[in-house]
Amino acid sequence: MYNVPNVYRSPYYPGWVIPYAYPGYAFGYPALQRNYFAQAELMRSEGSVLLKDYGKAPLAINIEKAAEENNNYRTALWTGDHFQVTVMSIDVGDDIGLEVHPKTDQFIRIEEGQGFVQMGDRRDRLDYQQPVYEGYAIMVPAGTWHNVTNTGDKPLKVSVIYAPPQHPFGTVHPTKADAMASG
Repeated sequence: MYNVPNVYRSPYYPGWVIPYAYPGYAFGYPALQRNYFAQAELMRSEGSVLLKDYGKAPLAINIEKAAEENNNYRTALWTGDHFQVTVMSIDVGDDIGLEVHPKTDQFIRIEEGQGFVQMGDRRDRLDYQQPVYEGYAIMVPAGTWHNVTNTGDKPLKVSVIYAPPQHPFGTVHPTKADAMASG
């Protein structure tokens, strides 16, 4: 961990404050200072999370809050060289859609709502089936057919990690139809 002198938590600004520093320089720790300004950008006036792709920059974010605030079918939050984080909102009675990623492992976490997950090695043989609830994590190995259906009475909010990245940097799909149309 970094030992940065004179760093303190401010009651007025999110994150850590480095006094007498300007953007790009923090007593020899330029990445730390840039990260502070990126963190401040995350918060809007109501304290909500700014939903956008932060790319390869260092990032710490309340993923549960980001997922809960996301109203798009899919929004990329962070796209790196080796993995990607997205948040999704699945409408009541709808599903992610039966899919397979031949070379991509996937981690899906239920942040809000309830659903039903199905997985299998063939499209017509989804022999793994289980109800899932808030706090549940779903691990999908590469090459596994899978689907998650919203079985609750409110939108199903999930966060997803793809390794390697599955979608282009900055992906936002307002609806499932938009996602299907983009390929």
